[in-house]
Amino acid sequence: MILLRSLLFNAAFFAWTVYLLLTGLPLLARDRDGLRAVAARWARGVLWLLERIVGARVEVRGPHLSGARLVAAKHQSALDTMIFFLMAEDPSYVMKKELAAIPVYGSFARHQGMIFVDRQAGASALKKLVVDARAACAAGRQIVIFPQGTRTAPGAPAATMPYQPGIAALQQALAMPTTPVALNSGLVWGRRSFLKRPGTIVVEILPDIPAGLKRAEFMRRLEDTIETATTRLEAEAEAQAAPPS
Repeated sequence: MILLRSLLFNAAFFAWTVYLLLTGLPLLARDRDGLRAVAARWARGVLWLLERIVGARVEVRGPHLSGARLVAAKHQSALDTMIFFLMAEDPSYVMKKELAAIPVYGSFARHQGMIFVDRQAGASALKKLVVDARAACAAGRQIVIFPQGTRTAPGAPAATMPYQPGIAALQQALAMPTTPVALNSGLVWGRRSFLKRPGTIVVEILPDIPAGLKRAEFMRRLEDTIETATTRLEAEAEAQAAPPS
């Protein structure tokens, strides 16, 4: 049953995505508000498909994200790249540069003001990241960054996928609190997994980490905060899924 539901969901997901990309093409010549509405509609549609076909739902714990802020989130699933369109007022994702080359999708991302990072460019990439992030903050946007730089499997130790220095550079340059976000999305929509499983995906907005911390202390607090909360959410989901004794 999981295989059949996954097949149906994946087909519907790609069809829905292609439909919105094609019907939204005229908006590329207009203002960004229309593109933001398309992105939110895309995310709502994906959540609807997840619930109706897979039997999975998303629960967001915490306030809606608004105003200029730095958001550092755990990353376990492709779902994480769309959920902030519903959780935040005007998100600007930090993305790897390669995504900008994807036909149509890359154009949408560029016109939405996403922040692209060339991971091969070293120090110059960090400088550009800071410049672009400052511009996004000046526009009152929420900068969403996945500090480990890629998706990780549930239960994987942070040491296997360390937190990257880009988040520390932003925290110091922007001089604003950082909002950590924990989640357990990989239990339902796994990294590079065809199968989608029923369950509840929890995305939890955690208390801000204050500005002004030294780099090492900030990185330690960020990792401890996100990893501890993520482990708790994974254990909660697994306990709910366990058959009664």
